[in-house]
Amino acid sequence: MIKTYNSIEKVKGSIAQVRAEGVKLGELAEIKLRDGRSTLAEVISFSGDKVNLQIYRGTRGVSTGDQTRFLSKPMQVAFGDSLLGRVFNGAGEPVDGGAQVAEEKVEIGGPSFNPSKRIVPKRMIKTNIPMIDMFNTLVRSQKIPIFSIPGEPYNELLARIASQTDADVIVLGGMGLKFDDYEFFYRYFTKTGAMEKTTMFIHTASDPVVECILVPDMALAVAEQFAVKDKNVLVLLTDMTSFADAQKEISISMEMVPSNRGYPGSLYSDLASRYEKAVDIDGSGSITVIAVTTMPGDDVTHPVPDNTGYITEGQFYLHNGAIDPFGSLSRLKQQVMGKVTRKDHGDLANAMIRLYADAKKAKDRESMGFRLSEWDRKLIKYAVMFERDLMDLSVNLDIEEQLDLGWKILSECFAKNEVGLKAEWIEKYGKWK
Repeated sequence: MIKTYNSIEKVKGSIAQVRAEGVKLGELAEIKLRDGRSTLAEVISFSGDKVNLQIYRGTRGVSTGDQTRFLSKPMQVAFGDSLLGRVFNGAGEPVDGGAQVAEEKVEIGGPSFNPSKRIVPKRMIKTNIPMIDMFNTLVRSQKIPIFSIPGEPYNELLARIASQTDADVIVLGGMGLKFDDYEFFYRYFTKTGAMEKTTMFIHTASDPVVECILVPDMALAVAEQFAVKDKNVLVLLTDMTSFADAQKEISISMEMVPSNRGYPGSLYSDLASRYEKAVDIDGSGSITVIAVTTMPGDDVTHPVPDNTGYITEGQFYLHNGAIDPFGSLSRLKQQVMGKVTRKDHGDLANAMIRLYADAKKAKDRESMGFRLSEWDRKLIKYAVMFERDLMDLSVNLDIEEQLDLGWKILSECFAKNEVGLKAEWIEKYGKWK
């Protein structure tokens, strides 16, 4: 039953307050403006008959005399194969010049997938990026952020991962993007041929802040529908700090009691409810979530990365244009290293990281003017080759080629007995002459 009310009591920020009865949390409302236009809003809280509405396109033009109609349904997004190759805004409207999608509608922001239908993640996702495949292996259905700072090439990394994986469907959710970033993704996916299997939901910095909150829910709702139809879906979200900042702005408008650094006390739940959509479904498809989290001032204790670290299964730390081997971690890599991949994978990766840590200490000794030993010089040579051949984000190799290259670097820098690896692996895979 549609209920109509002819007055709005208060408007603040993107929030309008109406006196209404019998409405539900998450229910949609339509506000008819005096100039004949209309805008959608969502019930985000109520106390008695005082109902707070979050207006999607902002409160510009909204007045206290406008009519409000409650639609008795939650926010929905269109779903179907016709979404592939299309671009939508944060309200689910096409922005690519194409027609409206007339297929079925699905609710957004629902609960995570039934735990009884989940299976243990154990399928590798190949990216051809050594610092991921070889050292921090990505696993299908993993939820993992890219921790970085503004100015780092995190969007370029996201785009490359997407275009080089074997995902059936890619869903990009962009939040607070500059127009240049949106153009980059569109051009890159078009050039690599990935656009034909990609759906983009884009909120730019000039769009209403409320739409920023809708983007991940729309992207994940569409991803779930593809996953239950036996598709392996890769969801890219950038930037979750913009999402959290939008939540912060909304909570301030509602005069909620702020928590750490002004963010709402629900920040952990707000982030977790999105990340927990990652799933490998028994007998069907999967959803893998990779999300950028920019850290203001490169501060990992900032509330957004701090809360994210408790929710996700590791992180890729993008620093100085490369994935840092010490700040990065994939908690699911043991599920596939040496099991799905080659037997020497785990031992080789661990040995190379250990030697690189020693090499960093040798470089510190060199910078402080200490006399270097022969071993120090070997380590420094190794560090140069490691950074050039494996850490550079432009390197594009299959996992087998990465492992062979790792053995080649070791053989050019050290003797067999200096690398700390099993004689069995050295005999079978080593490159020493």
